[in-house]
Amino acid sequence: MRTVRYCDVSAAARVMLATPPANREQVCQRMIREAEFADRFVRRLGKLHPKWGNGTLQAAARRRRLCREPSFSDPEYCACFQQVLSILHDAPEKTDCKFR
Repeated sequence: MRTVRYCDVSAAARVMLATPPANREQVCQRMIREAEFADRFVRRLGKLHPKWGNGTLQAAARRRRLCREPSFSDPEYCACFQQVLSILHDAPEKTDCKFR
């Protein structure tokens, strides 16, 4: 997956906010796998993946329904944002995140 930026985490969190809580982790992990696959596709073939785009988490997220971005005063959005960061943190070998 390409380098993770704020916009990637925000887009993923907005997708998760539109997802039932019981399915959020699974949806987030799937978006990460799609972004990883798309990144490998782009690097290998030199063109965008037809479904998942350029290999960013944001591109994978944008193929789904996103809620409007709330402020961080919304506790559910904060929980989703934190969950995305946590999942990325737990799998740094699969991303360009350098948390450790």
